Amino acid sequence: MKKLLIATDNFLPRWDGVSRFLSEIVPQLESLFDITIMSPKFKGDLKGWENRKLKRFDMTRIKVGDIVLAWPNHDEMKKLVADADIVWVQTLGPIGGFAVLQARKLNKPVVTFVHSVEWELFSKGVKWFKPFVYIFAKFYARWLYGKCQLMMVPSLETEELYTYNGIMTPKKVVHLGIDTEKFRPAENKMEAKRKVGINPEHYVIGYTGRIAREKDIMTLYRAFMKLRKERQDVMLILVGDGIEPYMKMLSADEHVILPGSVNNIQEYLQAMDIFVLPSLTETSSLSTMEAMACGVPVVTTKVGFVKRYVHNKENGLFFPKGNDVVLKIKLIQLLEHESLRKRLGENARKTITERYMWSSTVERIKAILLSLDSPS
Repeated sequence: MKKLLIATDNFLPRWDGVSRFLSEIVPQLESLFDITIMSPKFKGDLKGWENRKLKRFDMTRIKVGDIVLAWPNHDEMKKLVADADIVWVQTLGPIGGFAVLQARKLNKPVVTFVHSVEWELFSKGVKWFKPFVYIFAKFYARWLYGKCQLMMVPSLETEELYTYNGIMTPKKVVHLGIDTEKFRPAENKMEAKRKVGINPEHYVIGYTGRIAREKDIMTLYRAFMKLRKERQDVMLILVGDGIEPYMKMLSADEHVILPGSVNNIQEYLQAMDIFVLPSLTETSSLSTMEAMACGVPVVTTKVGFVKRYVHNKENGLFFPKGNDVVLKIKLIQLLEHESLRKRLGENARKTITERYMWSSTVERIKAILLSLDSPS
């Protein structure tokens, strides 16, 4: 059995897109690989992962946007990379970046899965020096991805974007998929709201993911505040953690619910009447696909691969980036027309069940990992 080392700067108990992806894919790979995971030592419960091989590194006080960086022990990392047959890098932070360099030095096959466009993510996620961060992040990504044997990318569009920006590493498209048994419509919407502590008489507008600058949560919040002036029967639920100033401001509003990071995200999605993705940058947006699988109508910006699987007025609605006025209009439209919500939600789930099944993602990743040979 081959030894697979997964190097990531985001993992449980921090719940974000990368962590959710890994928490789903690792159990599917354990019959084929002896897996070790290198990750930061985030605070929280690792229930269910106690018996797996985890090497966790202490945290620094350094933050990039809402992301706290780890302080890895390079000697220990060198040993883990040397012992591995394949190195799979999920992020390019201190852990992932060093793993790429060490794997290349030891001539180990190194593959990466692209979850974001680094130069867009980091430049939009910081408050200051955005142009400098954009240039540095692009240079850094080119340098490290250029040392990988293969890149798994979530869409053809992402493949073309990285190639256009000078990253010539071979790429294979692996569309993200959703477990449609786990993520499914609520049998009873009112009971679903009660289950997560929400008044069933209220309409719920929701979002799941990191509450960070590049996610543009403030546009969603401004639209919600405008909406509240016309309707008192709406609540906003934001599931996830984020930068302190945003969390402090949002928590002061009694009409905003902040559950934090949770491991039962599907229950919160089932309680939503409308899902909003206000992001400035995305690749595929796992959270949007999960909402669609739950039959929730989505309102989203035209970012990344999202604009390929969401079709305006068919299985979702679009609004311009940063435009809270148009977003508020779209929300009013959905709230006032139950038939529209139902039609968009049903079509959204149909899109996922017909084209983006989790089983297909798993089989594609298995085949790619098993096909890797040592570089020449």
